[in-house]
Amino acid sequence: MLRIFPLMIIPVIVYMLFAFGGGITGHEDIARIMGNGITIPMFSGQPWTFTIGDLVELVALIMLFVEIVKATRTTAREIINHAFSMLTFVIALICFITLKGFATSPFFFIVAMCLFDVVAGYTISIVAAEHDLGLGRAGTD
Repeated sequence: MLRIFPLMIIPVIVYMLFAFGGGITGHEDIARIMGNGITIPMFSGQPWTFTIGDLVELVALIMLFVEIVKATRTTAREIINHAFSMLTFVIALICFITLKGFATSPFFFIVAMCLFDVVAGYTISIVAAEHDLGLGRAGTD
């Protein structure tokens, strides 16, 4: 049952919790919240800063990978999953365009990953269905 829900909704919800929760905690500036993180010294001597925004993007990339792997299945559940992925993308895009606190680079990349999930999901499903049905073999007899 849980396979029909797109995993890309997880980073969108996590970002929403930071964005909407920032007002509750008194941190109105979401960019400042997403910019907080840790600095790790590298062997080169240059410090590397890993921020909360980077962590949310990393989670989104992992979820995108799992969604791409799930798209190789051609069951009815996956078709419903693609529809929910489209809904997730539309909601994320509307938040990015209209809501205060969502016009940040980390959330833009999450929206882009949601779009990639939709496009790749439908494309991979169509190709997998063609292989399952044996379509595209004209002239190979």
